[in-house]
Amino acid sequence: MPKVLVSDPIDKTGIDIISQVAQVDVKTGLPAEELVKIIPEYDALMIRSGTKVTKEIIEAATQLKIIGRAGVGVDNVDVTAATRKGIVVVNSPEGNTIAAAEHALAMMLSMSRHVAEANQSVVSGKWDRKKFIGVEVYKKTLGVVGLGKIGSHVAKVAKAMGMKILAYDPFISKERADQLGCNLVDMDLLVQESDYITLHIPKTDETYHSINAETFAKMKPTARIINCARGGIIDEVALAEALKEGKIAGAAIDVYENEPLEAESPLRELGQKIVMTPHLGASTAEAQVNVAIDVAEQIRDVLLGLPARSAVNIPGMYPDTLEKLKPYLLLAETLGNLVSQLAGGRIDFLNVRLQGDLATGDSKPVVVAALKGLLSQALRERVNYVNASIEAKERGIRVVETKDASVRDYTGSLELEAKGSLGDHIVRGALLGEDEIRITNIDGFPINVPPSPYMLLTLHRDMPGIIGKIGSLLGSFNVNIASMQVGRKIVRGDAVMVLSIDDLLPEGILTEILKEPGIRDAYTVAL
Repeated sequence: MPKVLVSDPIDKTGIDIISQVAQVDVKTGLPAEELVKIIPEYDALMIRSGTKVTKEIIEAATQLKIIGRAGVGVDNVDVTAATRKGIVVVNSPEGNTIAAAEHALAMMLSMSRHVAEANQSVVSGKWDRKKFIGVEVYKKTLGVVGLGKIGSHVAKVAKAMGMKILAYDPFISKERADQLGCNLVDMDLLVQESDYITLHIPKTDETYHSINAETFAKMKPTARIINCARGGIIDEVALAEALKEGKIAGAAIDVYENEPLEAESPLRELGQKIVMTPHLGASTAEAQVNVAIDVAEQIRDVLLGLPARSAVNIPGMYPDTLEKLKPYLLLAETLGNLVSQLAGGRIDFLNVRLQGDLATGDSKPVVVAALKGLLSQALRERVNYVNASIEAKERGIRVVETKDASVRDYTGSLELEAKGSLGDHIVRGALLGEDEIRITNIDGFPINVPPSPYMLLTLHRDMPGIIGKIGSLLGSFNVNIASMQVGRKIVRGDAVMVLSIDDLLPEGILTEILKEPGIRDAYTVAL
């Protein structure tokens, strides 16, 4: 039975889901050296924000298939190292959306009305009403940086509160911003015009310290900033200086560059100018259950050999896309496996041609699936949807993608052309109905064959008796034929024969087949 390590506190609902298919060990608060020592025992690792999954931990993992982060971000996981090793990294992009959005709004209101300080004042026996005069958010301008699920929800609620919304997101269309009631602007204008700025972007090389001294210099002296996204986006030293010098009026911070917040952090010295919480964005009872269920289900699925719906290191594998393309992914993988065995040895080039309906959607998952199939003969279980693109690049395989939306014989079909040690070969396939795979063309010869575990392909002269000779020869070696189909372009020209057989061909039989008059070439294929 697979083993799963849960190294951070996770809601019991998630643990119960994984327990259906695996042994679950809950060991929280492990030091890094202990995690390195025990990780080789486990097939899956489930974490929250506490565990740092470093390159050293990943390299020590000998059978790890998936790392599941019960939350939105994965900045505490070395995704590059995991990808290189073929480990799926998943998160829960929607599980804590409402919790995070509501916390950002709560922080904005708390900062505006001095809720935390006023509470402490009353608790200590004071009644200082004049000291805590706040400001209203009504009719103020809110600048939303990042219009993803969380940012969009913040924008909707803030608009309902009577705020004017400016938004910056280079990946969002104007039409989408208009639907949300946001005015899409560039970052400079947002910074200059906003009374409040709320951040809803990931921490990347581009966004690290993107809110800095230069940014604060452009803001209104009455402006306030909220960060419930990721620590490190704001330069905390620059923020402290801006608040001390009155360049901005306030800040509400839930995430920090180093967590827990360091004792010497300049943010601790700002008093009433800043509201701080200890990374509580996802800390609601509902969110804890939601993210635990979401990630636990994905870990369960991967351990059962099914795809994860929210893998962050598989190109284009988004839940809605995955559901639509699932049958085509198996088709692509099958054709990749087939064409690699025909082209043989070292593959130098792969052309992925998507035709009909298949050409109109996101093609990245299909290309990845084709590469997985292409490399499966050489790498066996070492290649998967996570590392297929990396493995292909390291082997110098040039990948070309072609789209043709015109419909021929099928509403959606896929063609793979590969150049390898045995030459240039082309295979085409399609779906019959919703999910029945058919190989429809091999090297220009039309056929209609379902893939089978073992197949014999021949290129031969279309002449009387040749099929019977091959059948008799196979019979003499006790090889049973399950099905047969022949494809030809012209009568008595060249033809392709595809035989589905029950077992691998015995050694030496291919040599005997090639001795038969009229047989130009023969291949055995194991799918």
